[in-house]
Amino acid sequence: MSQSPFGDISIETFLAEYWQKKPLLVRGAFKDFVQPVDADELAGLACEDDVEARLVITAPDNDSWELKHGPFNEQTFAELPDSHWTLLVQAVDNWVPDASDLVEQFRFVPNWRYDDLMVSFASEGGGVGPHYDNYDVFLIQTQGERRWEVGGHFDQHSPRRDDTPVMIIPDWHPEQSWVLEPGDMLYVPPQVGHNGTAVTDDCMTYSVGFRAPSQAEILRGFTDYVGEQLTSESRYADPELALQEHPGEIQPQALQKVRDIFNQFLNDEQKLATWFGEYVTDPKYPELDQSPEDKIDSEQLADALSQSELAFVRNEGSRVSFTEQSNGDVLLFVDGQSYACTGGSIQLAKLLCQTPNLIINQGEWSGDQLELLVKLYNRGCIYLAE
Repeated sequence: MSQSPFGDISIETFLAEYWQKKPLLVRGAFKDFVQPVDADELAGLACEDDVEARLVITAPDNDSWELKHGPFNEQTFAELPDSHWTLLVQAVDNWVPDASDLVEQFRFVPNWRYDDLMVSFASEGGGVGPHYDNYDVFLIQTQGERRWEVGGHFDQHSPRRDDTPVMIIPDWHPEQSWVLEPGDMLYVPPQVGHNGTAVTDDCMTYSVGFRAPSQAEILRGFTDYVGEQLTSESRYADPELALQEHPGEIQPQALQKVRDIFNQFLNDEQKLATWFGEYVTDPKYPELDQSPEDKIDSEQLADALSQSELAFVRNEGSRVSFTEQSNGDVLLFVDGQSYACTGGSIQLAKLLCQTPNLIINQGEWSGDQLELLVKLYNRGCIYLAE
């Protein structure tokens, strides 16, 4: 049985009874957790150009909301009111390596489902109002106290206030309420209404979020991928066309031909797996160039390994997954690109997806293993530990 962050509830039980089904409160789930980011450091991140950050300021009566987008500056924070505001910073694990240690506690969910680690700091009364999300989230209280209320299932057809810059559920009545203290964790499934309000003036919450692409995104993504590989000569064809009674009728044979066009791509396991792996590992911020200034080649890497072991670290912002093929080979997906792995590189690919740290020992290394490491290093997907 896997080690569980849910106290007396095993991971297997959590997945069977709670995951995407109902909320779960776990007292003391991370009671010994040491914050890798404090309030001042979080504010500093929010001032960086490449960091996605927001400020939500609410009225004391919680009936109006103001939304500001970063990057911010010192004056922004100096002008904040004494209470009723929240700072939210996305993908903190991308910028603070130590923050990724928390994410590793949730690897019982497949890698490709993980989105990011958001960290929020709120003054007393701060919050973003009653809302719902289309993703799973684990809310971990790391400092101060926050009251969480949950209840009801909502979707795009549910009423929402149209006079606010953030999505607010009107006339919402919570079904459960708890005050979370440092170390406590609350799991909230998709589309479940919830509302968090800071009880103290030093409220910090870490949110581990898991994404799920919409069916519309999946269909558009796959058809775009297939379409890019087709030529203008790839067309509907009916060389066996026969005279029909009504020229305006679309006959079942024509619909079957269209169905066959779809099926020839859907039934191509290699094509479907390649597209999906590249699609779900596309970086959260693809515009960021993380490649090193000094590239290396296989010869340089082999020479370095002949002298000592090397410690590589998976880039905190990289998304990695793999799929096994029918012949036993592996397709490795890293940041939206695929790598065909055979022989010794298969073990290396799986290891990269399992642990953020790679210790490459001295000894014989196959050419395909060195080549894979070189490709990943030169793209910035892995880097050498200091």
